[in-house]
Amino acid sequence: MHSITYISAQFQTLQDFICQKLEAADGIGKFQEDLWMRAAGGGGRTRTISGEKIEKGGVAFSAVHGPLPDTLVKSMQLEPGNFFATGVSIVLHPESPMAPIIHMNVRYFETSGGRWWFGGGIDLTPHYIVDADARDFHLALKSCCDQFHPDFYSKFKDQADSYFYLPHRKETRGVGGIFYDYLNDSCGLSQAELLNFCLALGRLFPDIYADLLQRAAQRPWGTPEKKWQMLRRGRYVEFNLVWDRGTRFGLETDGRTESILMSMPPGAEWIYNFQPDPEGPESKTLLALKPGIDWINA
Repeated sequence: MHSITYISAQFQTLQDFICQKLEAADGIGKFQEDLWMRAAGGGGRTRTISGEKIEKGGVAFSAVHGPLPDTLVKSMQLEPGNFFATGVSIVLHPESPMAPIIHMNVRYFETSGGRWWFGGGIDLTPHYIVDADARDFHLALKSCCDQFHPDFYSKFKDQADSYFYLPHRKETRGVGGIFYDYLNDSCGLSQAELLNFCLALGRLFPDIYADLLQRAAQRPWGTPEKKWQMLRRGRYVEFNLVWDRGTRFGLETDGRTESILMSMPPGAEWIYNFQPDPEGPESKTLLALKPGIDWINA
């Protein structure tokens, strides 16, 4: 098995790689780094960007350790003891409403009792769903998954559809992607192979988003589209604050609040009982916010 120090170092290198690629994709913005320490053990480096194409983005690395909080012992059915967790988490909010919000996370968790697993995934949240973008996004994820396990894509896509869902709105957060958790050698792959899977997914991420930004640059938009973007960002906030496990984990382990909430958009709106034009593209997007869509063959 790899040491936790090795895995942490690999995730730091991944953060460097992603930031360099995203700066190139934006063309103007540069990441600013904020180093922080956690009083109970560990720390991280949070990097944020505000550029031409990416209105607000964050790429955060953390490696934290210490006693397992009682809430996690109960919710995750763990033995009391110590934990170590490390990972990279990313959320990008574009300037253009014709470009999608994107999220990625890869993480590793280990307990003093000998349990370990990986988690993570990528999901896409378009303000306006473009079928070709959704198809190519899912094709790229499937190609990456297929290099490691024939069942990964279908299994992790279903888990993303289930996880990135707002029950109170009865809609998915976007067009899904892949999501996995508690992934260990019971799947038939070693710890080293699973680490390589996480790293491959992370290296794929900036190329996927650079392509989506280029496509969006060809699509005109104005005040109505920007207004819709603010409303859809509001849905993103609702999911992250009410349903997201990562937000809850960070707060329950006394993580750094600013880094945990870096996923929040730079602006959002809530309009009471807003009803879009039933014949407009906004309504078309809403109709497609449901689990189980085969985006590759739609």
